[in-house]
Amino acid sequence: MIAGVDEVGRGAIFGMVVAGAVVLDPDREAYLRNLGVTDSKKLSPQRRQQLAQVIRSTALDCQIGIAEVAEIDQLNILQASLLAMERAIAQLQIKPDHCLVDGIHPIPFRTISPIPQTTVVRGDSLHTCIASASIVAKVWRDEQMIQMAQLYPQYDLARNKGYCTPAHRRAIEQYGYCDQHRVTYSRLRLLAAEPVGAVRSGLLASTGSLCKNPLRADTGCPTA
Repeated sequence: MIAGVDEVGRGAIFGMVVAGAVVLDPDREAYLRNLGVTDSKKLSPQRRQQLAQVIRSTALDCQIGIAEVAEIDQLNILQASLLAMERAIAQLQIKPDHCLVDGIHPIPFRTISPIPQTTVVRGDSLHTCIASASIVAKVWRDEQMIQMAQLYPQYDLARNKGYCTPAHRRAIEQYGYCDQHRVTYSRLRLLAAEPVGAVRSGLLASTGSLCKNPLRADTGCPTA
């Protein structure tokens, strides 16, 4: 059995990084591919949601792994992304013989026994199992951001999904960071962007008001 593995949210400045791990029946891959399963970034939100439901009902196994904001700031975003991938694989009830991993960085397998793996550049465009993992993880993370938008409406999360948009930067200027912002990473992102008001002039030193993330959802995906 082969598991496709991919992460989403690596470029965001707010919230967890999320990974999906999906095991497909090889006889069903062509069916999913013909439905349009591909890199999640190429799909509209509505189409991603539709395909995620089909993937969940078709996959032999489908799981989510996350790395929290504190882990991102402690480890760095790359290592946190790999940790989320490893956690997604660890949740699989069907243990894969091999993992196809999107990108160039292999999973270090620090918490579970190593599994043979192959890294694939642009794997979400080349392998249906990786694309499926990308879609499921993207839909799951977007839903989390929409829920968090109700708790933290000042950051426009329902629209930006935690990414560094001008509106998000202006909100940070006005309200400061909360502890769901990736403080060490987001400073780099904000400094690299065109400055908005006080963002460049000193607000980066502020951690803002503290807010907690009370959202804890079941990370598993229903299987067929």
